[in-house]
Amino acid sequence: MKIDIRVSEMLSGRFTEKIYASGEKVRIAPHAVVREISRELGLDVNCVERAVFSHEAVPERYVRNLSTFTAAEQRKLFFSKVAMVGIGGLGGHLLESLARVGVGHITACDGDCFEPSNLNRQRFAVENSLYSKKSEAAFEMIREVNPAVFLDVRSDFIEDDFESFIRGADLVADCLGGLAYRTKLKEAAANMGIPMVTASVAGWSGIVSTVYPGNNSPADFFGSDNGLEEELGTPVPAISTAVGIQSGEILKVLSGKDPALAGKALMFDLSKLYFDTVSI
Repeated sequence: MKIDIRVSEMLSGRFTEKIYASGEKVRIAPHAVVREISRELGLDVNCVERAVFSHEAVPERYVRNLSTFTAAEQRKLFFSKVAMVGIGGLGGHLLESLARVGVGHITACDGDCFEPSNLNRQRFAVENSLYSKKSEAAFEMIREVNPAVFLDVRSDFIEDDFESFIRGADLVADCLGGLAYRTKLKEAAANMGIPMVTASVAGWSGIVSTVYPGNNSPADFFGSDNGLEEELGTPVPAISTAVGIQSGEILKVLSGKDPALAGKALMFDLSKLYFDTVSI
């Protein structure tokens, strides 16, 4: 309690104001002030930004979000929790996207290590991270991107007990490679009553869907064969496109907006610049 009072005292009188095109007037906590309080009190930045939001203000790092999200929606994002399975091709880029926009609590898992074939597309795969754990590289990078995110990255392969991993999450992000475990993850999310946003790619093509409990997922129709992804490869343009759509759907769900792909799947083929949305 004393710490909360001290943070409030250090924030007092130090907010600025910004008026957006919508007419919304938002109190902003300057980034330098947040860093100063974190350093002087020995607090994680997450704790300080929580205090900022409790004062009906927004940390400066998110000001460029506020023409898209209201201050209240940005606060929802910060107090949301996402459980992400897979932090390779899709998951690495998605993890960075969610951290930058301000999703405040992310739990992610991947038991794999980087290998040279990951360098063509995976966000955290660089020469210096080869043969190291994906989870460790992801944690270090995201702490640099946004230390206000409460981040729990685990070096685990989950094959059966998905429910334990996703328990308490507001949303599940399916970033698995291949198809082998996607149905199990979808069933676990449904059993826990948690919405899921899933994405997959192969070659120039990809598919993204928002799956509410009881709804179908693209994986229900594709079986468990990983052959297509392995045959066509996974170049970064398809990864980037899928992640952009997937992160957009996730942020809409978490902020209280209506997702565009609930009960639907968006399919794209960048080689022909084809995009289509189908009901599933």
